Amino acid sequence: MDLVQIDLVPAPRVPRPDWLKARAPVGENYHDLKKLARSLNLHTVCESAHCPNIGECWHHKTATFMMLGNTCTRRCGFCAVPKGRPDAIDFDEPRRVAEAVATLGLKHAVITSVNRDDDIVGGARAFAMVIDEIRRQAPGCQVEVLIPDFQGNEEAIRIVVDARPEILNHNTESVPRLYRVVRSGARYERTLRLLEYSKELNPKVVTKSGVMVGLGEETEELLQVFRDLAAVGTDVLTVGQYLRPSKDHLPMTRTYTPAEFAFFKQEALKMGFRHVESGPLVRSSYHAHEQADLSGVKRLA
Repeated sequence: MDLVQIDLVPAPRVPRPDWLKARAPVGENYHDLKKLARSLNLHTVCESAHCPNIGECWHHKTATFMMLGNTCTRRCGFCAVPKGRPDAIDFDEPRRVAEAVATLGLKHAVITSVNRDDDIVGGARAFAMVIDEIRRQAPGCQVEVLIPDFQGNEEAIRIVVDARPEILNHNTESVPRLYRVVRSGARYERTLRLLEYSKELNPKVVTKSGVMVGLGEETEELLQVFRDLAAVGTDVLTVGQYLRPSKDHLPMTRTYTPAEFAFFKQEALKMGFRHVESGPLVRSSYHAHEQADLSGVKRLA
């Protein structure tokens, strides 16, 4: 297996192309959402993962809430979320997340979490609880969950699917050759099986997965990942440029152009995905409501 070598010699600073520049977060909505999250003691992946779209999304009162604390049990080479030993799972958190969703008047809520390999089934229960709480506090709101792999635990996957989210998202992130360095503790085959098993449990649930580019993959490797995801019935695919959060994270090996992202979208659509979102600043929850509409999501609860 090939490994990625991290160069410790600082590379010369090169300005980002225009298509990788995002607006700085400003405005009343941004500050109101930040205050709301703080008042309810909630985390957002927008902040914890240094998402470049935070300004745009929060201006439109959309955010991806991150449950199960702000400390991840894995050390993925691309991710800016803090790593370490987490606190016990807070099972009141789902209620507070739903309160934030209701306060914001969201029609489509996206909920994710850190990995909690210390309590896999407990983490799954928290996802089921937040889906139920959103149904209760914000009736009519669609729920999209971006879940960890639960180490392939079928009981945990079943708990989440049985709660009937409209969209079940689990990100593939990279190509199999790079998994060992990009996704610490994950397995490519496990990711595919999670998406496949979710469809087996409930064929009506819309499944979704995201891939980053710019970590050293080859084009044919990416296309094979798309084929593999299509083969297990994945409905929605997102493709975006990896941006290095800090010098302590994996280097960005190349920058893809908008034309290349258009090519990825065209090729993926030929493989049978319902919807493909492909662009430099695309993230799995970017324009999530529009993705749901375009992929024909129907309310399940």
